[in-house]
Amino acid sequence: MISKTLLYFQRLTRQLWLRVVLISLCSVLALALAPLLTPMLPEGLSNRFGRDAVLPILTILASGMLAVTTFSLNVMVSAYRTASSMSTPRVYRLLLEDTVTQSVLATFVGGFVYSLCAIILFRAKVYAPESAIVVFAMTIFVVALIVIAILRWIDHLSGLGSMDHTLRLIETRSRTSLKQLAKRPCLGGKPADSDEQPEDALPIPARRSGFVRFADMARLNEIAAEAGAHITMHRAPGDFVLRGRPVAWAEGGDENLCKEAAKAIEIGDVRSFDQDPVFGLALLAETAQKALSPGVNDPGTAIEVMGRLERLLWETLPEDPTEDDCMFEHVSMVPVSPKLLLDSSFAPIAHCGKEDPFVMKWMQQALTALVSHPNRELANSATDMGKELKAKP
Repeated sequence: MISKTLLYFQRLTRQLWLRVVLISLCSVLALALAPLLTPMLPEGLSNRFGRDAVLPILTILASGMLAVTTFSLNVMVSAYRTASSMSTPRVYRLLLEDTVTQSVLATFVGGFVYSLCAIILFRAKVYAPESAIVVFAMTIFVVALIVIAILRWIDHLSGLGSMDHTLRLIETRSRTSLKQLAKRPCLGGKPADSDEQPEDALPIPARRSGFVRFADMARLNEIAAEAGAHITMHRAPGDFVLRGRPVAWAEGGDENLCKEAAKAIEIGDVRSFDQDPVFGLALLAETAQKALSPGVNDPGTAIEVMGRLERLLWETLPEDPTEDDCMFEHVSMVPVSPKLLLDSSFAPIAHCGKEDPFVMKWMQQALTALVSHPNRELANSATDMGKELKAKP
């Protein structure tokens, strides 16, 4: 089970600025190594490749990469805004984590930083004339990286911001969350029958108002074990809680335990995919709802979304509810039920598409297929939802 420190590190690696900073630092480090590598080269090469052979290339790179970076940023922002307007505004945060876009932009910025710093060092006469050959070799390598990045960028732009690309991103991230749910329905803790307050239990209040984004189960288990207590999660990741209201219950603890446990539960303004498998399904449902709105009137997208939802539920949920291999015996929570997953995905689409017979026909086909799923709870929920849809006029 991931810890809070590792979670923050993973989130940090998804940030665009981090890759830009790392590649820029590598560029500066490569230039700093140039004087150290110069004595290792044959003397004849320095006469063939001097400053006059390197400076024109560096000047072109410095001016060209600045323009390419600015243009690429404008394209990225425009594509992400288009994707958000077509699907749902909440997908914008997922698009910002696109690794291809981050790597390409970081390469462009790194090329600009490299060439600009090299020009400054040459003009300031920090480099000896013999260092030009080393900088020339490094420049050829940087040019090769930039060419590869441009080719990747051209290929990536063909789908960036499109509905297919956006739905694929949501489905991929949702599949990861659902697979984690299948392995650990209770995030490694014990399953609880109810999230109601146990007898003689103290409330663990929320430190702020917002969505529960992450529960550090390892830390909660450590706190409870030290005090000989037991913690029951009252609000699961994805639930909204008000500041001061109970987010969990502590049996056998004291006020200090409640304060420390509250620090291990992250609450933020927006939901997260990390421990919330319902979030991805909700984003897909929102995309279908927008497609079915009178202003858009695109039932084809809604049908495609239902196909992706059907595929996700069919392929990721286990055949039978598996018992969580309890890693944290002092923490318990109510597992996410297949019924909740079905209600969060198909129910909103049914509400918006009830006037379209083709959409409802496809939904009935999807629910009929899920009725034969080996997971009995999912099959029963699909049967009940299918009967409700048929009963509605």
